[in-house]
Amino acid sequence: MKKNNLFSPVPIGIALLIFTAACNAPKNDAASKTDETAMMEVAEPDLAKLKTDIQAMENAWAEASNSKDKAKIVAFYADDAISMENNKPMAVGKAAIQKGVEAYLAERKAGSVVAYETMEVFGDDNMLTEIGKTTMKDAAGKVMSTGKYMALWEKRNDKWLVIRDIYNDDVKEK
Repeated sequence: MKKNNLFSPVPIGIALLIFTAACNAPKNDAASKTDETAMMEVAEPDLAKLKTDIQAMENAWAEASNSKDKAKIVAFYADDAISMENNKPMAVGKAAIQKGVEAYLAERKAGSVVAYETMEVFGDDNMLTEIGKTTMKDAAGKVMSTGKYMALWEKRNDKWLVIRDIYNDDVKEK
């Protein structure tokens, strides 16, 4: 009686052929399709629309500032926000930011009007960095001061909130 030799070249060759074909076969499982579909469906954020949205909030912010409505101003900030004002210590948290807003509003000249202009935004649908400039005019419309700012906005519970901001005034011309 003849014994089969499992280690002969023919069974080993067939096993290698099957293994190679299996390794090179295209994936057809649902998980692979889901991953590929998700990667193809990732859309770039519409930065032009987001810039328009942020500018609308800045307009509302300016309106609140011009009417000296501190509650509306502070509502733009997250509870854990940090604000870095011109020539002042860092304000950490909403309570500290509110004190800064109150001081700012108390110092504002009667009849003065501030405007914010969003120059650029970058980021995505959940977090944006905004670069902008400010213009303060007196009651007659004469520019009193200009400045610049950078704000980090984060979407929380479908609402954009400032989590970090920094701003300073430009040097006044003599």
